[in-house]
Amino acid sequence: MVVKARRALTESPTASSERAAITTDAVRALDRAAAKGVLHKRNAARRKGRLMKQLAKLGTAPAPAPAPTKGRRKAAPAAAPAAPAPAKKSRSK
Repeated sequence: MVVKARRALTESPTASSERAAITTDAVRALDRAAAKGVLHKRNAARRKGRLMKQLAKLGTAPAPAPAPTKGRRKAAPAAAPAAPAPAKKSRSK
C-alpha cells in the first residue's frame, strides 16, 4: 500500500483527489500494522511523515486522519465555567 502511494505521488500522473485517497489508505495501513506490532510505531510514523511530506510538496493535502484512541477515552466536552465560591464569613467569638 505504501509503495502504491509513493508511486502515485512521484511517477504516475493521477488526479490530486486520487493521490490523497491512496495516501490516506496507506496511512491507515501503516497505523494498522503498527497497532498489530508488524511495524514499530516510530517506523510507521516516519513512513507516514515521508508520505505526507511528498503529498505536501505536490500541494495536495488531505484532512488528517484521526489518531487511534486505543484504550483511551474521548476528551470530555469543555464544561461551563464554575460559579465563583461564596465569600467566607468571618467567625466572631
